[in-house]
Amino acid sequence: MAEQPRFFAVAHLLRPRGNKGELAAELLTDFPERLTKLQQVFLADAKNSASPRPVVVKNCWLSQNHRGQAVFHFENVNSINEAEKLRGLDVLLPIADRITLPAGQYFVSDLVGCSVFELTSAGGAAFVLLGVVAGLEIPGEDFPGTPLLVVETREGEVLVPLAEDICTRIDVTARRIEVLLPEGLRDLEKPG
Repeated sequence: MAEQPRFFAVAHLLRPRGNKGELAAELLTDFPERLTKLQQVFLADAKNSASPRPVVVKNCWLSQNHRGQAVFHFENVNSINEAEKLRGLDVLLPIADRITLPAGQYFVSDLVGCSVFELTSAGGAAFVLLGVVAGLEIPGEDFPGTPLLVVETREGEVLVPLAEDICTRIDVTARRIEVLLPEGLRDLEKPG
C-alpha cells in the first residue's frame, strides 16, 4: 500500500481582498518569499480529514500594508463570492518541498513526537526514557531566551532548553533526542 502524501501549512486564508478573487492570508512560514514563486499549492480545511486539493496559483505577493500576510490569487477564483468559499482553508505544500535547514536547526513538526532519553550515571553511562516532546516554546517578545522542548513525562511536563550542551544528540529520522540535564533542572518544574 502506497504511503499517503504528507503536507505542511505555509499560510492560512483569512478573507477576500479586492474584487477579483484575491485572498489575504496569514503567513505560517519563516520563508515567505518562496510563496511568490509557487505555481501550485494544495488547499485543505484543518478541521476536515478530506485530502488536500491542488490549485493553480495565478499570482501571490507579500502584503506591503499588513506585515505577516500575503495575498493569493488562484486560477478559477475571479470574484469575491468565489474567494469567500476558500476562507479559513490552509495553503499547503508537500513535505518533500520543505526548505533544507542548516545543520543544527530543526522544524518544530520534526521535534514533536520524538522520544527524549536522559543520560544517567547510575551504574555507568546509560540512557533512560524521560518522555516525549509534546511541543516547543519559542522565544519572542514575551518569552526571551533559548527555545524550550515541552517534554511530557510520567511525572508531568518538563521544559528542556534546546541547547547543544543539553540536547547532546538530535536524530529526527530515528525520532530520538538525547539530553544531559543540568543538576536542579527538574526542581525548577516543581511548585513550591
